[in-house]
Amino acid sequence: MTGFGKSEVTLPTKKISVEVRSLNSKQLDLTVKLPGIYRPFEFDIRSIASAAIIRGKADVSISVENTAANTSATINKEVFREYMHQINDALAYTGIDAAYDAIVPVAMRMPEVVSTQIESVTEEEQAALIQAVKEALARFTEFREQEGATLIADLLNRVDKIEDYKLQVEPYEKARCENIKNRIRENLAQLKVDVDSNRLEQEMIFYIEKLDITEEKVRLSNHCRYFREVAAEEEAAGRKLGFIAQEMGREINTLGSKANESNMQILVVKMKDELEKIKEQVLNIL
Repeated sequence: MTGFGKSEVTLPTKKISVEVRSLNSKQLDLTVKLPGIYRPFEFDIRSIASAAIIRGKADVSISVENTAANTSATINKEVFREYMHQINDALAYTGIDAAYDAIVPVAMRMPEVVSTQIESVTEEEQAALIQAVKEALARFTEFREQEGATLIADLLNRVDKIEDYKLQVEPYEKARCENIKNRIRENLAQLKVDVDSNRLEQEMIFYIEKLDITEEKVRLSNHCRYFREVAAEEEAAGRKLGFIAQEMGREINTLGSKANESNMQILVVKMKDELEKIKEQVLNIL
């Protein structure tokens, strides 16, 4: 859900700039920063941005630059002169020698020296503001769509790797049963006790059935298939893909607990590694 979009709209006397940025978040956390003159339009801007962004920790920053040669700010010369006289008298009284260019900024910051007439926003400027917000959000959405396509391709590649590791498990799975039977027989032989061969065979079958991973492999394959379908067909599928990844994790964990074979366990660790990367990347998708 990371994204960025920017737009500018130029009016005869102003330039409005809008930037939209977002980071990962499970919910929409929207912050709107705008000049005080545009505060009456904050609700409209929030509504438009919320509908486009949907999820993520997002910032919408709006700035306006006055490009006109004249300005609405005026300097009260009488007040400025009086402040300058008082500052000079205070410096002379204390014996402090200060340069003229150091005194002027102090006087300019004094109350009522500079006054600004309150401007009103015309309908043309309001329309330009909303247009700038929509253009920035459109570029923001385009950015996220491009990043999303790249992320989906990476996710599907990792799902393919998980299925490939699952297939690599099968040869070890078949050899594992015979190895377990042979190990049990060898251990019993070392005990040098009489054993009912029929009962032994029944117990070994029961034990090996508990280690059977056929059901886990089938469910894992189904989850991988469903993951691909959702990624290809549904919009704003991030949450659902996250749920599917959790189900994949359950099957992989069960597969690992039943492995009882070093090579199988290595493959399970590789599956888990790919799955963790999938879970991290899914957070970047709506």
